[in-house]
Amino acid sequence: MLGRIMADGEVAKALISVLERISAASIARSQDVVSLCSKPRLVAVSKTKPKQMIIEAYNAGQRHFGENYIQELVEKSNDEKIQSSCPDIRWHMIGPIQSNKVKKIIESPNLYCIETVHNAKLATTINNAVKKLLGDKKLKVYLQVNTSGEENKSGISPDKVGELATHVVETCSNLELLGLMTIGAFDHDLSKGPNPDFQTLLKCRAGVCETLCKEPQDLELSMGMSNDFEHAILVGSSNVRVGSTIFGAREYKK
Repeated sequence: MLGRIMADGEVAKALISVLERISAASIARSQDVVSLCSKPRLVAVSKTKPKQMIIEAYNAGQRHFGENYIQELVEKSNDEKIQSSCPDIRWHMIGPIQSNKVKKIIESPNLYCIETVHNAKLATTINNAVKKLLGDKKLKVYLQVNTSGEENKSGISPDKVGELATHVVETCSNLELLGLMTIGAFDHDLSKGPNPDFQTLLKCRAGVCETLCKEPQDLELSMGMSNDFEHAILVGSSNVRVGSTIFGAREYKK
């Protein structure tokens, strides 16, 4: 079994603590930020964690869960115990995607959105799969932007995101553009100022809104993780992805 087994109630306590921190950060937002974004959504990142932890978090009120690995998403979303205990669970695919695995993702029960659409080819593949498997339903997606320019991170470059957004809106009728997502660099020192990756994503949203004639409120920003989600909320994140702070440090198969 993957993941450290935490004491009974430990996941729920950690979840409540994170939600309280999210609420405090939301209240501390400037009015300018409040006017441009929605109340932050918490995505509990449950990768490598056992279903007991997911069920405990669900019972404590959490509904949105994120998985980085396709196989884990497939296994957990189809797990009978999770399905029976967590009927309203909403899954986010937040990891890299290979085109030949798209069908498995779309078939996952209670899939809420894919946060890692990073090029037009992948967007089209997902759109066609949704059309074939789900008919006239739409799937929410974020466009992943490589704001840090790191070669080991997926994502479209900031100067190309407008083109990708246009492709999704104009040619992918089975996709709903929910917003933009970034991972960003992990080691930014906030004592030196705002995270430049988050600032870049804010500029990307402004550019996309101009291109598509949308308002900033129409496009969410998914940014911020365990180490920086409060700062992300302060500058305008609508969706934060928190894992180890809720579920404890991850353990991997050797």
